[in-house]
Amino acid sequence: MSTSLGPRDVADATGVSTDTLRYYERKGLLPPPARSCAGYRRYPPSAVERVLLIQRALVVGFTLGDLKRVLTLRDRGGVPCQGVREVVGTRLQQLNDRIDELTALREELQQLLAEWDDRLAETPSGKRAHLLETLGSKPLIETARHRRRAVKGNVYRERSTR
Repeated sequence: MSTSLGPRDVADATGVSTDTLRYYERKGLLPPPARSCAGYRRYPPSAVERVLLIQRALVVGFTLGDLKRVLTLRDRGGVPCQGVREVVGTRLQQLNDRIDELTALREELQQLLAEWDDRLAETPSGKRAHLLETLGSKPLIETARHRRRAVKGNVYRERSTR
């Protein structure tokens, strides 16, 4: 009996697709698997834990690039612990910042709805209250709009440099 696993076995055990396994291989996150006599991929049982590790790391904010650096260093016998700690610490700070932004946005939206309720109460039936036009007067909404534009621009620049 063979202790190696086929791609479907690893995929089923980890909840990812076989395409994801191949993608992780191409990105250098999973070592190239052995091949059967017929050329089929055969993974060691440790591949299941490796894929689960990758999935968990992605959840806490690692990028595939971060993971490749960490796993490559670890696979070569290095100690990536400080870098791992730094990535997660940075991710926690980003989450805290985002929570603060969302809390402030929630408050702004509550104020906006109260203003809209007043405006709607003053607007005759069948007439437009022009609610959406008031969004530009809200500082957090404008800030978020600018940030979205900047992020989209960065994504476009990253894609065009590949």
